[in-house]
Amino acid sequence: MPNVALILAAAAFTAGAAHAEEGKVLLQRYDCYICHADNETKTGPAFVDVAARSRSDPKAVATLSAMVKKGAHGGGPWPMPPMPQVSDADARTIVDYILTLKP
Repeated sequence: MPNVALILAAAAFTAGAAHAEEGKVLLQRYDCYICHADNETKTGPAFVDVAARSRSDPKAVATLSAMVKKGAHGGGPWPMPPMPQVSDADARTIVDYILTLKP
């Protein structure tokens, strides 16, 4: 039986890694990296900084997913435009990826 637990743990880890990579692919597909980067501030904040600010918020996934779709205006001079073409599922996958980032 210990082998079954090990296999299930490995499968869960692999699925999580695949989901994370899917988030990165979606960030590229929707051109998010034009204004953002994982580890550096560009026109928009670094995703690692977004994760650090949001990770402890139990509503982070819902809040950030809504921002992706509706746009937002943070502290900088440029607002993030709405991205209504991003599906709810894709927005969640993107946010899930962002929340995994650590400095």
